[in-house]
Amino acid sequence: MNYSILIVDDQELIRDLLEDALQRENFTVLSASSAEEALAILESHPVDVVISDEVMPGMAGSDFLAIVRQKYPDTVRMILTGHARIDSAIKAINEGEVYRFFTKPCNVVDLMISIKQGLNQKELERENQRLLSLVKEKTASVASLKQKHPELFEVKRDASGAVIIDDD
Repeated sequence: MNYSILIVDDQELIRDLLEDALQRENFTVLSASSAEEALAILESHPVDVVISDEVMPGMAGSDFLAIVRQKYPDTVRMILTGHARIDSAIKAINEGEVYRFFTKPCNVVDLMISIKQGLNQKELERENQRLLSLVKEKTASVASLKQKHPELFEVKRDASGAVIIDDD
């Protein structure tokens, strides 16, 4: 599956470096220089992962990722910052439900591993939802069958509790 990643950073050099690294991993990479530009991209392009800088003109990355969480809850959200402060990290985690928090300069290998882990988690959650829907569907079918034909669900037992099978 070809995954798409959106890089949001006001520094062109950071966007270019991340874009090059991510394209080598065969990801579709989109980039934006501001949160506002990124929100416009998200409206027209489905994105699997968003990597956002924290300190940008106009809107903080944690505020941007909180909007992404509300509008696109299935998108994996990561933050990248050169100004690591504990209050920023807490805000990003609490409001944006950020998957990972990286400080600049970040190790690109660690970033790639985290992206892949985030995508794996996303796929597991998607499969979990599919299986949950299937279980609900089958449970409803059994309930309907039980209502129409309750005799199919009757089990005869002897005094010891063993199931009696009629060969008639």
